[in-house]
This record gives sequence, C-alpha cells and structure tokens, in this order.
Amino acid sequence: MAFQPIVDAVLDRVFAYEALVRGPNGEPAASVLSQVDDTNRYVFDQACRVTAVEMASRLGMREHLSINFLPNAVYEPHRCLQTTLAAAKSNNFPVERILFEVSESESSRDVSHLKQIFEEYRRQGFATAIDDFGAGHSGLNLLADFQPDFVKLDMQLIRGIDADRPRQVIVRHIMAMCLELGITAIAEGIETREEYLALGDQGVVLFQGFYFARPAFESLPHWRLAVA
Repeated sequence: MAFQPIVDAVLDRVFAYEALVRGPNGEPAASVLSQVDDTNRYVFDQACRVTAVEMASRLGMREHLSINFLPNAVYEPHRCLQTTLAAAKSNNFPVERILFEVSESESSRDVSHLKQIFEEYRRQGFATAIDDFGAGHSGLNLLADFQPDFVKLDMQLIRGIDADRPRQVIVRHIMAMCLELGITAIAEGIETREEYLALGDQGVVLFQGFYFARPAFESLPHWRLAVA
C-alpha cells in the first residue's frame, strides 16, 4: 500500500489518508489490478482491506483511513465485513475512523446492490464515499437512493477550474446539493495552488492531490500546509 493525505484546509491538518494498492516493490496500481478477475476478486478485495488496516496501525495513523473497495467482490455485505472488523479489532484501529469509498463508474453496474452495501457499512459504524463523482452517469441516481458521508469530485471535473467558468458553475451546484443533503465534498487531484484557491472559494474544505503530497509507499508522506 501507498498512502496519500486528504487535507483539511480550514484546520490545516490531515483529515484522512487514502490507502492505494501497490505491488510488493511499489509497482503502480494498474499492474496489480490487471491481475484481478472473477476468480480472485473477493480474495483480493479482502486482502487489500486487511493490509490497509494493518499498515495504518503499524504506521501509527491517528487520522481516518480511506479504503477503496470493489462492489462486485461483495456478495453479502454483512459477511464480507467480518475480516475488516476483525482486522480493526486486532490492530486497535477504531471502526469509526475507517472510510470506504467506491468509484462512481463501479457503482453504475448495480445501484441497488451498492445501496445495500453502503447501508450495512453505515450500520456497522463505517463512513462511506463515492469516488470520481462526476466522471460517470450514475452519481445523481445513486444520491437519490443513498446519501454517503462524502463525495470525491473527479479530478477531470476540477482540472484547471480556476480558469474554466463551466467547471466553476458545475462545482458550485454540486456543493449546494451536497450542503442540502448533508454530504461533505472532497476535491481530489489538486495539482496547482490556483485550483486549490478556486475550489476553496466554492466552499470546498477537504483536498487531495499532488499539490499537497504524492502517495508514499508503505509510509505517511510529508505534506504541504494548506496556507502555504
């Protein structure tokens, strides 16, 4: 695993670290995910969860831990959570500090199944998030049925937003929608100070991207102060 911080620009601290899958020698995620298919998807998904929790505990993480999951690997939400709960307990990592996120493109396959998963995760005390929000076509339909704790604005939606009025308008309305639904927005893929400032003007508080820190392999990276 590699870890990348999600920074709270108001409190000027790390809110969470996202666990990002890597190969045993730091190989990129694509080289690992290309080996996942129907025969090993469940085992892979479970292994990623346990590894993320174990490593976060070993690194002394006191912030939230964000874990990506594969909804198609979850055949029965309650049963599939047992290894995560066991890992959290054995590593003394509080369940309420674990955030599960799923890509909007993944969620488009079966919204009703994902809703079941999210509802069970919330019942067990986990936070939930939709990743890459705005990248697919199912995000609004999903929000109509289930409101996660967080949505992560897709990096293509916010790329160059400081000089792009249509993107500014879209994000402004997403932020208004999130406010009314009680959802917190996270802007991911921030690469420039100008993007960060423009999104801050739109009311975004939580940020993730190379501007703040690159992912660090098996460690917690140094990160840039939001006010810098």
